[in-house]
Amino acid sequence: MSLTLCEITALVDGALHGADVEIFGAATIDSAQAGDITLANDAKLLPELAASGATAAIVTAEVRPDGIPFIVVDDVHAAFTKVLLQLRPPRTPRRGGVSPAAHVDPSAVLGANVEIHPGAVVGEDVQIGDNVTIHSGVQVMAGCKIGSGSVLCPNVVLYEDVQIGRRVLIHGGAVIGANGFGYQMVGGRHVLSAQLGWVEIGDDVEIGAGTTVDRGTYGPTTIGEGTKIDNLVMIAHNCRIGRHNLLCSQVGIAGSSSTGDYVVMAGQVGVRDHVHIGDQVMLGAMAGVKDDLPDSGRYLGAPAISERKQMVLHAAISKLPELRKQVKSLTRRLEQLSPELRDAA
Repeated sequence: MSLTLCEITALVDGALHGADVEIFGAATIDSAQAGDITLANDAKLLPELAASGATAAIVTAEVRPDGIPFIVVDDVHAAFTKVLLQLRPPRTPRRGGVSPAAHVDPSAVLGANVEIHPGAVVGEDVQIGDNVTIHSGVQVMAGCKIGSGSVLCPNVVLYEDVQIGRRVLIHGGAVIGANGFGYQMVGGRHVLSAQLGWVEIGDDVEIGAGTTVDRGTYGPTTIGEGTKIDNLVMIAHNCRIGRHNLLCSQVGIAGSSSTGDYVVMAGQVGVRDHVHIGDQVMLGAMAGVKDDLPDSGRYLGAPAISERKQMVLHAAISKLPELRKQVKSLTRRLEQLSPELRDAA
């Protein structure tokens, strides 16, 4: 498929500068070739754009490329997405209902327009809402509830009694409701503690590939409405994750910890057990949280301290080499003065 720049301009409600040419593809600056349109939302990208093979660009008002036609828009990424959807339309899979190669227990209750792919297994007393899609290799164990419009990607595992809200998207290989990592020492052996709870996931949650959410000890582990969880995140038993959190890759949250609403955790943040993180807290990459954090702060480092304190600390650390030189110089000077001071005495 191809589009002319005039057609693209109309599609994105932009302003064309330069000749109307035909576009066959869309790519980022580093991979664009002749016939492609690319995007640039910062004047710092102009050297890369000049070296690119792109035929045209979608830009913001402050970006003025030389040598190629360009379309000025307010939101570069939204416009580029529209172009991509026209040039590379997403696949729309044909819904085929429940595959005969899937195993669905007779006691399961299925809503309207449910899609269950080959190789999926749905256990006893499961309740599935309307327009749910369950891909191949998914295991839905007994007593689970899945809200309408939710999608379970290949090889997701829901342990017993997991409750999934509406419009939830769970990516491949995620495991929801496994036992928590809780043991007691009995007679010199580690004995698994009670694992009698479940997991509750609110509406409009997204859970990334390979992520794990453990069941509660006696009650639920909960994920609040609208929270988005990246790949390879670990949420332990009894945690209470608030609404509209953003948890980036490799975050680990230990048991019985909780967060408020609109919390952001960057990659590899670690949270110890039994702490609470307040509303609208932002944690930088690899931060280590060992104490409760109040609302609306920004924290860095391990242990996590406020961004302001961390900046002061880093400024002081950066001066240590110079301070070391000064101390060594003063030490040598004192050594030189010592004989003179003894003689004067």
